[in-house]
Amino acid sequence: MSDPAPQLLRHHRPFVAFWMARVFTASGFQMLTVAIGWHLYQLTGNVLDLGLVGLVEFAPRVLFMLHTGHVADRYDRRKVAALCQTLQALIALALALGSASGHVTRELIFVLAFLLGSARSFEMPATQALLPNVVPPGLFPRAVAASASASQAATIVAPAIGGFLYAFGSTWVYGPTVVLYVIACVLTLGLDARQQLPQRGRASLDSLLAGIRFIRSRPDILGAISLDLFAVLLGGATALLPVFAKDILLTGAWGLGLLRSAPAVGALLMSLWLARFPVERKVGLTMFTAVGVFGVATIAFGLSTSFWFSLAVLVVLGAADMISMVIRSAFVQLETPDEMRGRVSAVNGLFIGASNQLGEFESGVTAHWFGTVPAVVLGGVGTLVVTGVWMKLFPTLAHRDRMHNG
Repeated sequence: MSDPAPQLLRHHRPFVAFWMARVFTASGFQMLTVAIGWHLYQLTGNVLDLGLVGLVEFAPRVLFMLHTGHVADRYDRRKVAALCQTLQALIALALALGSASGHVTRELIFVLAFLLGSARSFEMPATQALLPNVVPPGLFPRAVAASASASQAATIVAPAIGGFLYAFGSTWVYGPTVVLYVIACVLTLGLDARQQLPQRGRASLDSLLAGIRFIRSRPDILGAISLDLFAVLLGGATALLPVFAKDILLTGAWGLGLLRSAPAVGALLMSLWLARFPVERKVGLTMFTAVGVFGVATIAFGLSTSFWFSLAVLVVLGAADMISMVIRSAFVQLETPDEMRGRVSAVNGLFIGASNQLGEFESGVTAHWFGTVPAVVLGGVGTLVVTGVWMKLFPTLAHRDRMHNG
C-alpha cells in the first residue's frame, strides 16, 4: 500500500497545481520575512522591534479569527485564497517602491506587517480547508504531509535567495516576491475543487463559534494544538535570528538566510518521509517525543557559537517540529466535516500563529530583558516543562495509538 499512493498523488494534476501554488506563496512570504527583519534591524538596531513585528503580524489572527473561518466555509475557497495572495503582492510592491525611493520607515513596516498578517489570516483557513476538496479521500492522509513539504521546500530556498539578493539592496528582494504571489494567485484560481457551498447568510455568533466548540469537544485535538501553542511559543527563536547572525555568529544577510532555511531543511526531509511512511502507531508518544527534541535543540542553538553547529541544530529542530505539525493537522482535518473545516482551520490557525508570531514577540521581549542567549535557553527549558505537564493533562493523547478513529 505504501508504493502506489505516492505515484498517484504525484500524478494527480489538481494537487500538483495546489502544491506549486503553496511553493510560490510560501516563497514570497519567506523572502518578505527575511527582508523585513533585516531591513528593520538595520533601521533601528532594536531587538524589541523584531518582536513587535511578530506581534503586529499576529494581531489580525485574533481580531479576525471567527470571520476568517466563516468566509472560508461560505465562499469559494479558491477565490478567497487568490484575493489574499493578491493583497500580499501589493504589500511587496509597496515595499519595493518605498525602498527604491528611500521612504521605508519603521512605522511603514509595522503597517504593512499588519496588512500582511491580515491577508495570511484569511488565506490560511481557506487553503487548509481547500486541500480535502482537491484530492480524493484515499490520497488525503499523504497529501497532508506532501502539502507541508511545499512550504518547507520553499522555506529552504527562498530565505537563502532573499538573504543573497538583499546584499544588492532590499528592492532586489521585494520585487521578485510580487511575481511569486501573482503566479500563486493564477494557479489557485485554476484549481479544480469539489467544494459544496452552503446557502449564504449573515454570520451568526453560533456559527462563528462552532469551530471553537468542535475543538473543545475533542480532547485529543485540543491537547495537540495547545501543546504546539505553548511549546513553540516558549521555544521559538526565529525572531532573534538576525541578532544571532550579526552579533553572535558574526555573519551577514546571507548567513541569516541560511539560518532561516536550516529548520526547513529538516522539516522538508521529515515531511517527505512522512508522506511516504505516515505515522500510524503510537502517534501520541511520537508527537510528545518530537516536541521534547524541539526543546533540546532550542537550548543547543542558544548556547552555540559555531555557525555550522547552529545550522545542524536548526535542521533537527525543524524535523521535530514537522512531526508535531503533521500529526496535529491530520487530527483536525480528518475528524472535521467539510462544511465547517474553514472555521475549525481558523481556530487551528490561531494556535499556529500564536506559537509563531506571538512567540517572536515573546522572544524579543525576553531578549530585551535578559539578553539574547538566556532568552533562547530559557525558552527551550520552558518547552521541556510544557511537554511534561501536557502528558499529565492529556493522558489519552499521550497514549493514543492511531492517528484517527475512523
